[in-house]
Amino acid sequence: MPAARANAILQAALVDLIDLSLLAKQAHWNVRGVNFRSVHLELDEVIDQVRINSDDVAERLAAVGGSPDGRAATVAATSKVPGIEPGPIEAPVVVAEFSARVYDAARRIEVDLPELDEDLASQDLLIGIVGQLDKAAWMLRSQTES
Repeated sequence: MPAARANAILQAALVDLIDLSLLAKQAHWNVRGVNFRSVHLELDEVIDQVRINSDDVAERLAAVGGSPDGRAATVAATSKVPGIEPGPIEAPVVVAEFSARVYDAARRIEVDLPELDEDLASQDLLIGIVGQLDKAAWMLRSQTES
């Protein structure tokens, strides 16, 4: 696989992860209602993990000769994570929306993994991130399942 394609896969993961962390922080500041505290704290955990993941992806991208681009304009133009409306958001809505966003981000990364079979270190990094995103989506989703 050409290095340009591996770089594109890593860059796509990077912008989605950055956007996910920013949107989750926005929701964290605006969550309201039943289970406010648990959702507020859970979002902090998701944000922390996703920020670590984005840094790891950016550093891997630089290590393989790419140039990570996490500028706000690039994230806004290329992220596939759906935005959220401004203002207060009820906790059950936050849980539903963010469990779906985190899960979907994992699936977007996962679909490109077979293309990285010649770059096992990048593939391994992204496999680990998919597992962490899946866990975060499950932790969020579990708050509303009975």
